[in-house]
Amino acid sequence: MDKLDALKRSANMRRIRSEDSKPEMIVRRMVTKLGYRYRLHCKDLPGRPDLTFRGRRAVIFVHGCFWHQHEDCREGRYPKSRPEYWIPKLEKNIHRDAAALEALGKMGWRTLVIWECEVSSPSLVERINLFLQG
Repeated sequence: MDKLDALKRSANMRRIRSEDSKPEMIVRRMVTKLGYRYRLHCKDLPGRPDLTFRGRRAVIFVHGCFWHQHEDCREGRYPKSRPEYWIPKLEKNIHRDAAALEALGKMGWRTLVIWECEVSSPSLVERINLFLQG
């Protein structure tokens, strides 16, 4: 059973952004401080990566743990209310993500997925730097 009524739930869902989310903005600031230049949400690449480094043939996705179902995370679990709606929707996201990563790999692009719960990790800056150097 949902804790919110339909109107409050609808208002809450409308505020969820697909671009410029808080975790994405944190990662963008980290990358900028490291001195790298990037393009945002390139529509010509599979999955519309959040950050694209064309010269390095590298992309970064910043995934929300709930929306992309992070397996090892408390937030990456299916909701108990309306499973007939949520399970197919979230599984479709998982399959779309996998297809995008596979297509990018076949095109010769390197990919890095950063989960929402990893954004506050002190080792993330080093991980991003190593990825972009290599």
